[in-house]
Amino acid sequence: MSGKTPKLLAIGAAVQDVFLSHSDEFKPVTDVAAHETFMQLDLGAKADVNNIDFSTGGGATNAAVTFARQGLHSHFMGTIGHDPAGQAVLVDLDNEGVDTTHVSYSETYNTGYSVLLLAPSGERTILTYRGASTHYDAKNFDLREVDVDWLYVSSMAGNMETLHTIFTQAKQRDIKIFFNPGKAELAHIDKLKSLLEDVEVLSVNKEEMQQIVEGSELDELARHAMNYVPVAIVSDGPNGVVATDGKTIVRAGMYQDVPVIDRTGAGDAFGSGFLSQWVQDKSLKDSIIFASANSTSVVTKIGAKTGILHKNTKLHDMPLSE
Repeated sequence: MSGKTPKLLAIGAAVQDVFLSHSDEFKPVTDVAAHETFMQLDLGAKADVNNIDFSTGGGATNAAVTFARQGLHSHFMGTIGHDPAGQAVLVDLDNEGVDTTHVSYSETYNTGYSVLLLAPSGERTILTYRGASTHYDAKNFDLREVDVDWLYVSSMAGNMETLHTIFTQAKQRDIKIFFNPGKAELAHIDKLKSLLEDVEVLSVNKEEMQQIVEGSELDELARHAMNYVPVAIVSDGPNGVVATDGKTIVRAGMYQDVPVIDRTGAGDAFGSGFLSQWVQDKSLKDSIIFASANSTSVVTKIGAKTGILHKNTKLHDMPLSE
C-alpha cells in the first residue's frame, strides 16, 4: 500500500442513537441471589432524565469515521430510511468526509434507531429498533462499481446471502476483507466458517471465537484461528487482547485505565482502529496499540464517534508483549 492512500469501504449498520443519562432511576440494582445487575424502571412511573445526547452509530458508520479521521479514503455502504434519522446519519458522515455514494434506501423500513439508558458506571440498557439496518437486499451491495482496497464488514444481521454476495465479489476483485461478525452471523456457524476462506483479518471476542475454534485461552484461540484466516484478533474486554499474523503474537492489556462514560462503539473503535493502521503497513504491535487507544478514547465520551482519534494523535506505551 505504500505510495498511495488506501481506500476502505465500511459495510453494515447505520443508526441514530439517543442517549439518556444523569438519572437517579438508572442506578444499577444488584440481585445477590441471581448474581446479576439490573436497571429497574417501575411500570407506569415517570423517570426524570437530566441529560440527553443525539449521535449516530452502527458498526459500519463508526468504522468509516475512524478511517476518515486517519486520513484514509473512507466509504460507507449500508441501508437507511427516508426519515430524519437517515438524514442525521448522512450529515454526520458528510461532515467527517466519508463518501456516501453507496448508501441505499429502504422503501419499507425506517432507519435503525436506538435509545440508550446510561447507568453511572458506563454500562447501558439499549432499546433498539433495527429497521433498515437489518433488512438488507443483496442487490444494494454490488461491488462492481466500487474502487477500494479493503472492506470492513461488521454484522449484517445474519443475512448470510448478502454476505456471500459481498465476499464473492470482493474475492473476484482482489479486495481484502476485515470481518467483525456479530451474534446473528455466529448463529449460522457453518455458513460463517465457509466465508472465512475469503477473509484477511478476523476480529472477534473470546466467547465468539470459542464458537469458531476450540480453545480456552486467548493465545490458543488466536493460533487455532490461523487455520481459517491470515490475521486473527481475539479480545476479552478489560482482560486484554491477543493478535497474530502467523509470524508474531502480540498480547496486550488495557491501554489506559480511564473513567468509563459510555461503552457504545468501543468494539468498532478497536477493530477499525487496527485496520486503519494495518492498511498503512504498520506492524501488528503498532496496529494493536492504536486500536486499544482508539477504543479507550471512545469510552470516555458519550456516543460511538465522539472520542474517535484523529490523525497524528500522540500515543503512549501500554502493557504489551510481542
